[in-house]
Amino acid sequence: MSVIKSFSVGEGDMFYIEHNSDNFTVIDCCYDEDDSRDRYFEEIKSKSQNVGITRFISTHPDEDHIKGLQEFCNTVGVSNFYCVKNEATKPEETESFKKYCELRDDSKKAFYLYKGCSRKWMNQADEVRGSAGLFCLWPETSNENFKEALQKAKDGVAYNNLSPIIEYSAENNITALWMGDMEHDFLEKIKDEVQWPKVDLLFAPHHGRASGKVSSDVLKKLNPFIVVIGEAPSQHLDYYNGYNTITQNSAGDIIFKCEGEKVHVYCSNYSYNVGFLKDENKIDTDIGHYLGTFCPKENE
Repeated sequence: MSVIKSFSVGEGDMFYIEHNSDNFTVIDCCYDEDDSRDRYFEEIKSKSQNVGITRFISTHPDEDHIKGLQEFCNTVGVSNFYCVKNEATKPEETESFKKYCELRDDSKKAFYLYKGCSRKWMNQADEVRGSAGLFCLWPETSNENFKEALQKAKDGVAYNNLSPIIEYSAENNITALWMGDMEHDFLEKIKDEVQWPKVDLLFAPHHGRASGKVSSDVLKKLNPFIVVIGEAPSQHLDYYNGYNTITQNSAGDIIFKCEGEKVHVYCSNYSYNVGFLKDENKIDTDIGHYLGTFCPKENE
């Protein structure tokens, strides 16, 4: 069994993956109130404490993706920090950004993501443990558009387009895709250099904003069964008409529990419902409000 959880953290991102292979992964960090760290960080600490390999993937150093990183390190700890290699600076450095730079530049903890990279147990298995099923589809470090994004980050101007494209593939089950805050205009420039997989679950880039809209030709290749729309203000969102969507503004925390060949979907808002999932009566109040079930193989 594996679990993907997307926390409702306001206008930010924070996810974790409980793998079925002695791996645990956190993607980004954000909390909006001082007391919320108990809900987020303590849960992650509890879920990950008996796992052999844990990793933290940082998509980019905007505050809504690293807020509270120093407290995360104090509460949970970070021994493997994955990010795109960069020299980002900021005119005013927050404590979160200082911690990001410390981890990014730590030769013992940092692992730099790039298209096609491999690492034991990220996507390589051995006799000790299985693969986490994580694959990096972007960046192509020689790409001129990416080099321009690196320079803007170094100049302290912009950071969104540092975001890698990360695929998670659970054996015989779900395939999910994260794109951080990659912007639509940048994606249009580099889309032909990415080998787009068929996915079951797409976390819409830039919190679902129209400024991060995935174009129709890329969506056709991805063919996601569900698009998760993030928590940007509603007036800035693109609702991906024609696709099944779960809107985090309304759903709250979203949980995808992968069992066998099925995925059971839950959320924290007991008033939220969708009509495109099958009802298999998988009620589990310890997880949340049951929304329904789907089978990834049926959507191929």
